[in-house]
Amino acid sequence: MEVDPNKSPKAGENASCNGDASALPTDLQLQAPPKPPPYVCTLSPQLIAKAQEELQEKPEWRLRDAQALRDMILKEAPNLKTRLDDAFLLRFLRARKFDYDRALKLLLNYHASQKTWPEVFSNLRPSAIKRVLDSGFLTMLPRPDPLGRYILVIRPGRWKISDYPITENIRAIYITLEKLVQSEENQVNGIVILADYGGVALSQAAQLGPFMAKKVIGILQDGFPMRIKTVNIINEPIIFKGIFAIIKPFLKEKMTERFVLHGSDLSSLHKDIPPSILPQEYGGTMGKLNTTAWAESLLAFEEEFVAEFCQTCSPTDNAHAQYADGPTEQSGQQCEDSFRGVRSQLYYCY
Repeated sequence: MEVDPNKSPKAGENASCNGDASALPTDLQLQAPPKPPPYVCTLSPQLIAKAQEELQEKPEWRLRDAQALRDMILKEAPNLKTRLDDAFLLRFLRARKFDYDRALKLLLNYHASQKTWPEVFSNLRPSAIKRVLDSGFLTMLPRPDPLGRYILVIRPGRWKISDYPITENIRAIYITLEKLVQSEENQVNGIVILADYGGVALSQAAQLGPFMAKKVIGILQDGFPMRIKTVNIINEPIIFKGIFAIIKPFLKEKMTERFVLHGSDLSSLHKDIPPSILPQEYGGTMGKLNTTAWAESLLAFEEEFVAEFCQTCSPTDNAHAQYADGPTEQSGQQCEDSFRGVRSQLYYCY
């Protein structure tokens, strides 16, 4: 979970992910991205066995599978700006249990989301979301659960809508996922989300319309190579019924089943996340919740993130800018129409 600054590739501090090469220092503008080192597996013997059992990953076929996906990309999407190294492609293969077609679809969705949502992906870098990190909106617990899954804590109640738009929170979540997915351990084990809705008001809930909800769910569910194993909701107010009514239509049945609503019942939460890894705020024994360590870790991730993410992100490039099952103008209108009905639920719940 710690960032080693010595491993960060060199990149200009003012480099931009918007495709503007002039934003880079002169000595870097003409340089091609550094060639990635040969893939070396970092999984423990236990995780190799787990990947083989749960993800159909065979160590002796691993590089062959990455090559097969690479060949599919070059054939099906020859103009797609993407990394093609083994380590990067294995993220998508693991997320889709080494099904080549599904892995390719996931990779295309991953890039499509970056092209179609400039409010989130333009100038995306850790330093750009520092005010979100300072607010305590999200953090990572320092220790994994008994199944090896790290816990992402999200606290929407810490966000003040007068400070910045809701898309800044989405940017912070996305950068966190990019940091987490670098670890092969996380690729195999997946992660757990703990969403604390304490203090969420109607004004905050009203910012999440169906069209935005569809985009966010589209990324988390079909557009990012991370396995989200459980979403624990705690301290949800009565208006959460309205919030969930917005989200649920876009969730697949399997993902819907992974949502667990605990209310204010800490004993219920402890059945999913043991107190030994939780902070005091959630009845745990790990002291007070620390948001500073993860914020510092993400900010130290700046150069590495820019060097890697800018190889695949070019919001001005419209090639393959549609989701494989992507939202269209018509579907967006349908979402906005449905929001009129759901909005009344929010006010009723409140």
